[in-house]
Amino acid sequence: MQKQPIITLSNIAKTYQIGTELIHALRSVSLAILKNEYVALMGPSGSGKSTLMNMLGCLDSPSSGEYILNGHAVSKMLDNELAQIRNKEIGFVFQTFNLLPRSTALDNVMLPLIYAGFNKADREKRAKEVLTQVGLKERMFHKPNELSGGQRQRVAVARALVNNPAIILADEPTGNLDSKTSIEIMGLFEQIHREGNTIIVVTHEEEIAEHAHRIVRLKDGLVESDAANLNIITVEKEKALVK
Repeated sequence: MQKQPIITLSNIAKTYQIGTELIHALRSVSLAILKNEYVALMGPSGSGKSTLMNMLGCLDSPSSGEYILNGHAVSKMLDNELAQIRNKEIGFVFQTFNLLPRSTALDNVMLPLIYAGFNKADREKRAKEVLTQVGLKERMFHKPNELSGGQRQRVAVARALVNNPAIILADEPTGNLDSKTSIEIMGLFEQIHREGNTIIVVTHEEEIAEHAHRIVRLKDGLVESDAANLNIITVEKEKALVK
């Protein structure tokens, strides 16, 4: 049985008016992403990948075209419906972690569950589960400044996973990490993908994109290429190369 697309973009365009100049961030992007795919979106600065990421995450709306997410037309959703989609359907992982500095790892991970209406006992139980899943069982009561960069990103990944979202959307997730820690985080994404999540990683780094099973390259607001990655780099291979 053929998998259904979880994301379908049809002729998506986005233009911005800056002074008298019209900026075409996306020109006409059509893309389908299946459930449990692992996709890298690549492109140089100005290619439109950040704008596309904002579209996929329902953080921005297109000037024209249609976005179908899990069978629902995003353009027809009300603001409160979009907020619910962002909280429950999509888990976000950012380059800068975006953690609350005065809160523990556990409190940071519980935050989306507050918006989702979980009671305190259930919030704590679920947050502890995902922190254990990402290898932070012993660090859940530490604040961000007491954690390494890799541990902070693991907290961010745990927060993205806590609502059991269908999609994990990661924007330059290893941009602030050293190479050893980057390998560990990419291993975490491999594990999450094996467990059934759809993973979309936005990156300008070839070595990060090589972990994905499919690479979509953008240039000047258009899809330049879209192909299966025949040379997938797993963490095991990468560790062997580093040695």
